[in-house]
Amino acid sequence: MSHAANDSAQPPLFGPGSQFHELFDDPRWAFAMVRATVLEAAHPQIGAALIDNSTFVIHPWRRLRNTYLSLQRMFGADDQVRAKEAARLNRLHTRLMGRDASNRPYDAMDPGVRAWVVATLFESAVTMCRLSGRPLSPSAVDRLYGEFRAYHAAFGDETGQLPLTLAEFWAYFDRMVEEELENTEAMRIILYKLFDHLPAPPLLNGLPTLWALGRAVVGPALGAITVAALPESFRRRAGLPELLGAGALMQGAYLTVDLARFLPEGWLRPQNIADLLALSPTSDDPRARTVTALHERMRRAGALLRLITPMSFRPAPEAPSPGQRSAEEFFRDVLDQTGDGYLTWPDLASMARELCGRLDLDEPAETRLYDAFADWWRELQTALDTDGDGRVSAEEYAAAAPSLAGPALIRTAEVLFDAADKDGDQRIDEAEYRALFRTAFHRDTTGEATDGTTVYTRGAFVRDFLSFMSGRRLSTPYDPLLAES
Repeated sequence: MSHAANDSAQPPLFGPGSQFHELFDDPRWAFAMVRATVLEAAHPQIGAALIDNSTFVIHPWRRLRNTYLSLQRMFGADDQVRAKEAARLNRLHTRLMGRDASNRPYDAMDPGVRAWVVATLFESAVTMCRLSGRPLSPSAVDRLYGEFRAYHAAFGDETGQLPLTLAEFWAYFDRMVEEELENTEAMRIILYKLFDHLPAPPLLNGLPTLWALGRAVVGPALGAITVAALPESFRRRAGLPELLGAGALMQGAYLTVDLARFLPEGWLRPQNIADLLALSPTSDDPRARTVTALHERMRRAGALLRLITPMSFRPAPEAPSPGQRSAEEFFRDVLDQTGDGYLTWPDLASMARELCGRLDLDEPAETRLYDAFADWWRELQTALDTDGDGRVSAEEYAAAAPSLAGPALIRTAEVLFDAADKDGDQRIDEAEYRALFRTAFHRDTTGEATDGTTVYTRGAFVRDFLSFMSGRRLSTPYDPLLAES
């Protein structure tokens, strides 16, 4: 038999035909991903990196969407797409290092840390099948572990960080749970603060009554389900509360979600959900009209609910002046990307990450954009950090907000324009505009190209970016990009 025939007889590690591909669109991942994230956050290095750099508190839906898209690229059949995504993630992780509150160093490129992230995903995938009453067969678990080891190897990490065999993996996992995991601040935020204060997804923006009602029920339940699904030894050691009936609730939740496989194909596909999370009301995507109509119906339902229910809900904030948001809202919604109450370098770095991901930049273009944001951060520190503590408070920002529009911010806008202008013709056409903003191309004042098509000129782009970042304009394409969750 030929070598090619032997290769064809082996199931693929990625893409259609792989074990992971069979699970990728499974709605049970809704619980498994939260569980895996909690186990990641319980690792002291990962927990510290999340606290200092992550946007998961303020922008959880964006983080969920980006994580899903990254997994889709890494586990897809295209080797070039996988290599490009691995290189992008490596560059992202290279920038995440520092020290935690106990002065212990953390480094997102630590091979052991990266191996633990992969381990939590694999173990949570196996656990979600077991808890929902349809455990994977031993051969399927073995295949899935081989695929996750290949996923880990795609990042170029040294071999040996993930055990070679499945039997060795379970011993490694138990040792990590017993010896390495801690009750970290990041883990507590995910389990308690995140679920209790989860911002509304874009679809429910402006509907505080409906969202408050749903969150009041779903938030505590999801937290209890997640805690009950964690390894028992870790729950005891971390002092996590074991609520009466939480185990039965967790088992019932997994079983119920698993029944979604009987729904018509495509109803609960993660790809469709990810698309909706990224959809702007001003998009030219036909689905945007449906979402807008549904949003209006839910707004009316929320108003009716406020009239007939005896429950009291926190009133919606007063609407700002037309086209403007207050300095406090701008600081909270746009500048403080990590949600710690201060403007620091990780906040601007998260903006750069989101822009780089939207535009799918290569390494040189990505570096130029990060450098531009770094220059802007140094300018902001000089202008706004009056007490010299290395960060900008909301009060310091409000007192000197006009200083935002300095030369470094102009340079940032110029670099962003160059990154979005893929063909280098000094204008942004409809396709390039949509790649950045994912909205319809509404440009009727910036001029026309020689072929009669509407274009977005460099000057107009820079003016709009400066207006958003310093003038706090509402209703621009930057809101769904940088301000919405």
